[in-house]
Amino acid sequence: MEIDVDRSLCEANAICVGFAPEVFDLDDEEELVLASVEVPENQVERVTQAVASCPKNALLIRG
Repeated sequence: MEIDVDRSLCEANAICVGFAPEVFDLDDEEELVLASVEVPENQVERVTQAVASCPKNALLIRG
């Protein structure tokens, strides 16, 4: 499973960070940062919740 971010939609409101801080973070410029494109197996449920909760639908799950 991989995660992708549509940067044109992302407002970096950090809802995803709240669900999966091991995968998502905000940098010093308040831009979303992914720890890895590949989602660790133990984070799949949290990342799925984060994607479903994104108010701008800026997150995409692949494979």
